[in-house]
Amino acid sequence: MAEVTKGGQQATVAPAIELRGISKAFGPVQANKDISISVQPGTIHGIIGENGAGKSTLMSILYGFYKADEGQIFIHGKETQIPDSQAAIAAGIGMVFQHFKLVENFSVLENVILGVEDGAMLKPSLAKARKSLKSLAEEYELHVDPDMLIEDLGVGVQQRVEILKALYREADILILDEPTGVLTPAEADHLFRILNGLRDQGKTIILITHKLREIMEITDTVSVMRRGEMTATVKTKDTNPEHLAELMVGRKVLLRVDKVPAKPGKKVLEVENLRMVDDHGVERLKGISLNVRAGEILGIAGVSGNGQSQLLEVLGGYAKATGEIRVNDEPIDLTGKYSDGRSRRRRGIAHVPEDRQEHGLIMDFPAWQNVVFGYHHAPEYQKNKLLMDNAKILEVAQDKMDRFDVRPPNPLLEAKSFSGGNQQKIVVAREIERNPDLLLVGQPTRGVDIGAIEFIHKQIIALRDEGKAVLLVSVELEEILSLSDRIAVMFDGHIMGERLPDQTDERELGLMMAGVTQEGDAA
Repeated sequence: MAEVTKGGQQATVAPAIELRGISKAFGPVQANKDISISVQPGTIHGIIGENGAGKSTLMSILYGFYKADEGQIFIHGKETQIPDSQAAIAAGIGMVFQHFKLVENFSVLENVILGVEDGAMLKPSLAKARKSLKSLAEEYELHVDPDMLIEDLGVGVQQRVEILKALYREADILILDEPTGVLTPAEADHLFRILNGLRDQGKTIILITHKLREIMEITDTVSVMRRGEMTATVKTKDTNPEHLAELMVGRKVLLRVDKVPAKPGKKVLEVENLRMVDDHGVERLKGISLNVRAGEILGIAGVSGNGQSQLLEVLGGYAKATGEIRVNDEPIDLTGKYSDGRSRRRRGIAHVPEDRQEHGLIMDFPAWQNVVFGYHHAPEYQKNKLLMDNAKILEVAQDKMDRFDVRPPNPLLEAKSFSGGNQQKIVVAREIERNPDLLLVGQPTRGVDIGAIEFIHKQIIALRDEGKAVLLVSVELEEILSLSDRIAVMFDGHIMGERLPDQTDERELGLMMAGVTQEGDAA
């Protein structure tokens, strides 16, 4: 219970949320184990932990997606049953998911009232919502055109719509799951101003994030989870990123990337006037030109959806394009006739794709087979011309899984049985150890434990120091700034410009990511 002063008297205020002894198992996996947590009203409470620590499961129980095997939930001091999301909403809880739950061809107004219409006649509901949105926008700095279609809005504005949906449903407790993953730095700053305003108005906010900098910047209190248990709850002002990382992982973690200056050599990758039109006739790459030298990392920064994915698809052999690509001074076919992932691998190109499940793994196949996919024709995996050496592949898979801390370290399990972060480790282990001339890396640490992030970063730097070329695509500016030797910024299929990491900052890169040059001209 928190204490407040009222009329000279000390009065107790019940926690906005109190979870007592929450446990949840999925078969033999104990996702949450006897978790207790108290969140004070009118505060921003951060929850951090490694991938698979149980954060999402805990919040899914609070929002009614899962039912706890054991434990109690108290909302404002009253024990509350939350069997489904409607019960959570009725209890004043709203949730903004990492992947927005919006109908793209509906307007803002239509999305806001969806599911909470006042009756069969929509006109009164829309009129009520319009009036309410105007009031909420003025109160919380959540300005959105109510008549715009969702598909015409940027991701930052779509996120505001999600928050407005929760507030329209009269939520006074908001759960946000990785809210800055798709935002530019400027949009993230605006979100933080909104969250501070909500807190100042008495709302209670739970923030799930893996970004320690955000925890330190925006939260009042932070709880740390590790392997399904709550390991600590501390006042943010009494801790630091290094301490939180150690609590998360159980050991000291090097948060900065330790590297020596690059020694660039010859050009390994040369791209000239690369253009690509997708299946819907939309031009995604609009004359891209860049190069990557041996012994350097070129980082590509940008908000998701601005052509980075298509650039990796073309370079990796998944999509056709026009223009010119040369690797080690030899042209790469772009017509599709001799253009595929296998031909790229023969040319010394390894690829960690952005979408591990779509392009990096076969989900129904076991980990030991996924560890060699694409390279299974290599001589070391062949028993003879007809059969693969499965015993050897199993041995290699076990070694890679142990060294990359894949959990559980069982190569016989199907890929779909692993969490997203552990699936990523399998792909990274496979590609990064093939000693390629050029490594294409898309979002290398998305959904990966903070300890494994440190390991993966070290592997990428080691590959660079061996004289290999690395093209890195990441939406994490901190990752781009710390790993890259040069940074190119993409916006709307264009390269906005290049910068050296020690001659720029997140603010300048954020403006370029939004299509604004240093001189202030929009692209």
